Amino acid sequence: MIKSMTGFGSAKGNSGKLEITVEIKSVNNRHLDCSIKIPRVFSSIEETLKSIVQASISRGKVDVSVFIDSSNADDIEIKVNHSLAKAYITALRDIALDNELESEISVTDLTRYPDILQATRREIDTAALSDDISGILDAALVGFNKMRCMEGEKLKEDISARLNQIEKLTKEAQEISPETTAQYREKLESRISEVLKTTDIDQARILTEAAIFADRISTDEETVRLNSHINQLRELLNENEPVGRKIDFLLQEFNREANTIGSKGNNVRMSRIIVDMKSEIEKIREQVQNIE
Repeated sequence: MIKSMTGFGSAKGNSGKLEITVEIKSVNNRHLDCSIKIPRVFSSIEETLKSIVQASISRGKVDVSVFIDSSNADDIEIKVNHSLAKAYITALRDIALDNELESEISVTDLTRYPDILQATRREIDTAALSDDISGILDAALVGFNKMRCMEGEKLKEDISARLNQIEKLTKEAQEISPETTAQYREKLESRISEVLKTTDIDQARILTEAAIFADRISTDEETVRLNSHINQLRELLNENEPVGRKIDFLLQEFNREANTIGSKGNNVRMSRIIVDMKSEIEKIREQVQNIE
């Protein structure tokens, strides 16, 4: 099943008391361009997340945003500098004794002195956090790929319809070739009769000229190749791997055959067929820019 390069997916989960949200969105791009947005303090796991994306996506500009809410986390720890507190108490008592003052030292008074209490953040288990975020990213990728497959199915339907039209136009081009040869023979006889002012024309010479002309304008090889390309493209549309680049290359061959058929045709009907055919090819090419 083909996939679009455009998609969106999100998932939520937890790592301990950290609430984590992962969002993925992508747009068209010739190659894979993956950007991971995550709080700087957790940037060490960025490469791990990028490798997960690269295993699932081959083309597109992909933005992965990781939001971490630590408002419910109890990772703040208050430490008491006991030795410093004792030193302050001793100094305060000495001051009171030396100056005959009352010494009533409360805990509240003591905590006002610098460095008695120190707030620190508990160390986070980076490995566990990486595993948890990776799991949430995997869940987001499921929804992301589901959306890309749905969009890809729509692209497949549109391209298939246009392929049917190209196939129809190719058949029309095949049917025109004998008509063109007959018309050329009639014109040739008419011109010779007009020049020679007689109806006694060497039919063998006319047949020879018509045969040379028929060979020169024959589009059998081009239409056979074009039908082969149509079948190839239909097969690619049913592949389960990224085929965008292959289809893009194949469409160049479509254009080459259409141009050759057009150059061999020498009537208005053939010109119209080729214009319509190239229009359908171009519309497919535009759609392929959305395929992974």
